[in-house]
Amino acid sequence: MVNSTTKIRVKLKGYDSIVVDKAAKSIIETSISTGAKVAGPIPLPTKKRKVAVDRSPFIYKSSMEHFEINTYKRIIDIIYPTAKTIDALQHLQMPAGVDIGIQ
Repeated sequence: MVNSTTKIRVKLKGYDSIVVDKAAKSIIETSISTGAKVAGPIPLPTKKRKVAVDRSPFIYKSSMEHFEINTYKRIIDIIYPTAKTIDALQHLQMPAGVDIGIQ
């Protein structure tokens, strides 16, 4: 049985902001439909990883190509979850490319 004062924190992480937002929306809709209160999604700062790669190993070595990988994060707090909420979240289908952490 779930204690009524507990809260579940769901952390979403992904490389595409649209997919992360869709996953957050589906978690929120599922939680509200089962009777829990929801706080969020709270957007966290985007991590930007920049990489420079040589275009050619020999003559044009000074010419480099630049790439950037953005990691988007969201936090959702589910307040007063019921057993029905936890069961629904466990059976929820998430899109590919979204990493989910539950505390």
